[in-house]
Amino acid sequence: MNRIVVVGSLNMDLVVQTNRFPQIGETILGSGFMISPGGKGANQAVAASRLGAHVSMIGCIGRDIFGENLLKNLRENNVEISDVEVIEQIATGVAMIILKDGDNLIIVDSGANSSLSVKTVEDKANFIKNNDILMVQLEIPFETVERVVDIAKDNGIKVLLNPAPARKLSDAFLSKIDIITPNETECEIITGINVKSVEDAKKAVLLLLKKGIKQIIITMGSKGVVYNSGNEIIHKPVHEVNVVDTTAAGDSFSGAIAVAISQGKGIDDAVDFGNIVGTLTVTKKGAQNSLPTLNEVQSFISKRGI
Repeated sequence: MNRIVVVGSLNMDLVVQTNRFPQIGETILGSGFMISPGGKGANQAVAASRLGAHVSMIGCIGRDIFGENLLKNLRENNVEISDVEVIEQIATGVAMIILKDGDNLIIVDSGANSSLSVKTVEDKANFIKNNDILMVQLEIPFETVERVVDIAKDNGIKVLLNPAPARKLSDAFLSKIDIITPNETECEIITGINVKSVEDAKKAVLLLLKKGIKQIIITMGSKGVVYNSGNEIIHKPVHEVNVVDTTAAGDSFSGAIAVAISQGKGIDDAVDFGNIVGTLTVTKKGAQNSLPTLNEVQSFISKRGI
């Protein structure tokens, strides 16, 4: 069916470029400002939609100009938005992003995202169960994440968790996850393993397998991806490109994995696809502005002879 439902956050990103990150109490001058649709949930929804999936979004926005623009952008990217609720008297979530040489520092104010409640997802259970894959992150109340995961599992829907922002997670919760896509920092908080190398990541994969997760995919930025495939733990490097902005790279990767799995592709092909999508994302500024289309992915594959 290739149907994906994303339950998660919608934020407006306020981005400024600098030559260096400021110290505490210091004011420095930026060299460029932009406003870009974001939020990990919305990013992943747009990423999957641009790659050809049928995607629906469940989330909350405020009744303000940021919320209006976020809905407009989702609609323009063919994401179904009938289950995005407008919350009165609470502002739409925002993310303050500082960029330096392709790296970023981010502070998020959840705003209306905090209103995405257990009752909200319970009321939408009949809709959720008509999808192939549920994608969730951790920018909404955790009790809501727990409940929607249970709804998915009760109905035989695969669950893909991108565990960001990072937090400790119980073994009972992790055992319900089919696919997890942490980066090094998130992986360390979940496993206690300081992931600095490929070998560290392989140890973390083994530990997460023992917790009952079926598919672990650890993203390591320029160091590539480490994941389990059959009886092997595999490391795949990333494609070399000029890195402009790493914002939403993990979101695009997760969206690509969900699309590939929903199409029945094996994990090796899914990771290859995710690697290309994540690579293309870092070549542009912004969150959703940087997410590649399927045509751009196919062009990249053709040009590189992949």
